[in-house]
Amino acid sequence: MLTFEVHIYAIRDLKRGRKPHQLRWRVGQNPHSRTFATKTLADGRRAQLMTAIQKGEQFDTDSGLPVSELRKRDQVTWFEHAKEYAEKKWARASAKSRSARADALATITPALVTDRRGAPDHRVLRQALSCWAFNFSPQQPEPPAEVTAALAWLARKSIGIGELEDSERVRTALEALSRLLNGKVAADNTITRKRMVFNNALRYAVERRRLPANPLQFVDWEAPETDDEIDWRWVPGPEQGHALIEAAGTVSPRGSHLRAFYGCMLYAATRPAEAMDIRLTDCTLPETGWGRIVLAGSSPRVGSRWTDDGQSHEERGLKRRARSATRDVPIPPVHVQLLREHIERFGVASDGRLFRATEGGRLLTKEYAALWKDARTAVLTPEQVETPLADVPYELRHTAVSGWLVAGVDPVEVARRAGHSVAVLYRFYAKILNNRQDHSNALIERFLNGQDMQE
Repeated sequence: MLTFEVHIYAIRDLKRGRKPHQLRWRVGQNPHSRTFATKTLADGRRAQLMTAIQKGEQFDTDSGLPVSELRKRDQVTWFEHAKEYAEKKWARASAKSRSARADALATITPALVTDRRGAPDHRVLRQALSCWAFNFSPQQPEPPAEVTAALAWLARKSIGIGELEDSERVRTALEALSRLLNGKVAADNTITRKRMVFNNALRYAVERRRLPANPLQFVDWEAPETDDEIDWRWVPGPEQGHALIEAAGTVSPRGSHLRAFYGCMLYAATRPAEAMDIRLTDCTLPETGWGRIVLAGSSPRVGSRWTDDGQSHEERGLKRRARSATRDVPIPPVHVQLLREHIERFGVASDGRLFRATEGGRLLTKEYAALWKDARTAVLTPEQVETPLADVPYELRHTAVSGWLVAGVDPVEVARRAGHSVAVLYRFYAKILNNRQDHSNALIERFLNGQDMQE
């Protein structure tokens, strides 16, 4: 326990033994003492403790040491700390978060070394860190010799974490996370994401009393501004979206199976990973009228090295929701019929999933992405194909959400159906919401004129 309650006594002469000069002090209720061969040495140590008190340092009741000395005594390297931090976060993190955290730490850690003498190839070192040092999967294979050597070099060269109290060390790390392996400046969102991991790792160092405070707060450096707003030039309109889905059903035999999969994004605004996880029992599909999908999970593909069971897809709850949360999405008659036709023609997987890979397993991103490329070529003009217009199926989700907003659906309901917060809706879809100001003004004017009340 740390305390400011410290009392230092005068040097006492024991008049016996090889170290007759005794320094005594009390921290909280705990007494501490140390003997010295000469009074000069005892006085020197007493002066050090007095200086720590004058600086306002806390003392540790168990060891009797000021906190600055305690940190030096127990200091670990940045590499050791980063591994401990990553392992602490591993169990409760999603596979995607594990991968992103490892990538950020693997970018920062090679920059926080005493010198570069004998350094391994930078690509080997990055792989060694992201795939082995910061990966705690029980399925992890034995590392190859070059990886073992790279990690041993880093263990020798990593700086002590206390050196991050030096702002220049912090700037070195920030510069590293701002660059790609080829030396080019990273994307704004990448820099922001990696800085968040660095900040969190430093906060953990403060929690473990390895640093007195988070040094990032003392460095005049800001992450770049990120523009989350969607570029509407490249979002297909509803007619284009419908045409792309129909084209997907004709460009290849496999496309007829994925036609309804793309439809889930256009008509229900699902994320691809959510559509992959839809099961027959999640669907209410009447012969006529509106139906309903209850989204209960998501199956993003993140790679087998990051999941608990070694599978390439992770079974998880809906994005940014409790694991047991569900999202009830009404679907229009056109989508109902699309799903009914799909089920009648293709049936469902053994576990009830509507969509599956050619051989019956999990639908792979590369499979639906490749077919989408063919659909774009069939529908768009050659000039449009060269642009980012509808470049990925995810754009259909943007078409759905923007369409609901333009149609006048309450933004709160739009956000609920899309599966994110109202704040996110306003951040990503600001232009569409702003374009409806005239409509909103007319509604307010009707209210102020008493027209609604008269009716």
